[in-house]
Amino acid sequence: MAFSLGGGATPFGGTSTTSSAPFFGFGTSTQSSGGFGTQAKTTAATGFSFGTPAATSATGFSFGGAPATSTSTGFSFGGAPATTTSTGFSFGGTGAGTSAFGGATGFPSFGGGLGGTGTTTTGQSSFGFGLGTQQTNPLQVQQPPTSNLENIATAVTLPQIYGDERDAIIAKWNQLQAAWGTGKGIYSQQGSVEFTPDNPYCRFKAVGYNRLPKTKNEDGLVSLFIKKPEAEVRANQQQIVDTLFGIFGSKPQLSVCVEGIKKLPDNMTEFAIYILERPATGPARRIPANETCNFLNNQVTQLKSKLVVENVVPKMGFTEQALKEYLDTPPAGIHPFLWEQAKLDNPDPENLIPVPMIGFKTLHQRLKHQEQQTQAHQQRLDIIAEDLESLQQKQVNMLAKLEEYKRKHIQLSHRLLQVVVKQEISRKMGYSIQPEEEQLRVQLEKIQLELNHPTQFKGRLNELMSQIRMQNHLAATRADVSYQMDPSLQQEIKQLLKQQQDGLKHLVDIIKEDAQDVQLMEQNLEASSFSQR
Repeated sequence: MAFSLGGGATPFGGTSTTSSAPFFGFGTSTQSSGGFGTQAKTTAATGFSFGTPAATSATGFSFGGAPATSTSTGFSFGGAPATTTSTGFSFGGTGAGTSAFGGATGFPSFGGGLGGTGTTTTGQSSFGFGLGTQQTNPLQVQQPPTSNLENIATAVTLPQIYGDERDAIIAKWNQLQAAWGTGKGIYSQQGSVEFTPDNPYCRFKAVGYNRLPKTKNEDGLVSLFIKKPEAEVRANQQQIVDTLFGIFGSKPQLSVCVEGIKKLPDNMTEFAIYILERPATGPARRIPANETCNFLNNQVTQLKSKLVVENVVPKMGFTEQALKEYLDTPPAGIHPFLWEQAKLDNPDPENLIPVPMIGFKTLHQRLKHQEQQTQAHQQRLDIIAEDLESLQQKQVNMLAKLEEYKRKHIQLSHRLLQVVVKQEISRKMGYSIQPEEEQLRVQLEKIQLELNHPTQFKGRLNELMSQIRMQNHLAATRADVSYQMDPSLQQEIKQLLKQQQDGLKHLVDIIKEDAQDVQLMEQNLEASSFSQR
């Protein structure tokens, strides 16, 4: 008996009415051998026939056989030419496939579609290890290639593999893989598709926002991503510049200038540079960023071997046309509705731009960059806090010096006034009082009268002085002042004093015991000295 998967008509069309020796049969028929869509055959064959064109009493596999006019006996290592017309299911599509050993064979090539039709002339048998020639009919109709999106849609909706309920199970499995964004989905016997996170059925995707770059191509900034720590890159900055200068040809009119060094996750460092050209005549200019980037991309081998550079990217912003095209075209794997909503939800369209985040790997990489940027911001805030603290300390010192300088200025002003007064007295000695001086004397006397008025400043000062003296007298003659103390505090003080008293008693007892011991020792010494006499 043959092992048969399925009963009745073959899943992919075609029936068989022959019988054969016991063997495995894929497909259903009234014979013991299997055939995927085999037709009636007019020749006889014995042995194993892998894809031979026959529909007779064959004993073996028949993968997509069709009417033919050839005979085959057993394994044919380069048999007679055979003309085959295939109308059933074939793994190899239209025509005979090519064996990995060099000969043409009818064994599945996993490259064609379902039920290919056409006429093929082969110079050997189906499973042929011998040499042969293959001629394809020029009138053969080729199926148009299908896109990857169509293959994905077929894999998750209606895969055509077995033609029964197993296809629905495989479709569910493909849906799960597509939603996860990884795996391999089979949509037919001939083809499969790889599920990546950017497929339209992946659920793990979102849209974030990045800062819109403001640099221009004329600025000439290019970023080199070096696979080394930031500290090592900073320590070897001059060596890196010398190496880049050598890569650019060591031209004296070119200079490699470092714009900045930035730490990145995964032990990476961004090394931003620009090339300054100083021609013999005319002003110096920066080489555009795209020209510098194109040149460095052609020197990838030297950059990797000498500087461990992983990538070279020009640092320049979008043009208006490029930005419009980017915003108007949804990225692969992002639904247009989600993209439009992301553009509407942009908190700052002038400075931020939406970017897709597809898959956990992209999200994890973005998270690491955010952590790195947050750490950089925290370091900058720490530096600013230290600067502010230093400035505040300097401000306090400056205020103290300012007060001191004000005091010295007042003292010097008084001394200068005294000197001017003495100088004027000596200069005006022997002269009569002038009218200006007389006016000044009248004004000073008027001011003096105002100050001496009882209700003016001097009277108020005298009143304040008398109140201060009275307060001092009352404070000196005041009776004993009774203080109030918290009961809990009183209790704590009592306990403390009691503990100190107990400690003193204990010390007194120890001193008494020691005195008794000393007295006893003296008595013993006196008794021993008396007995010796």
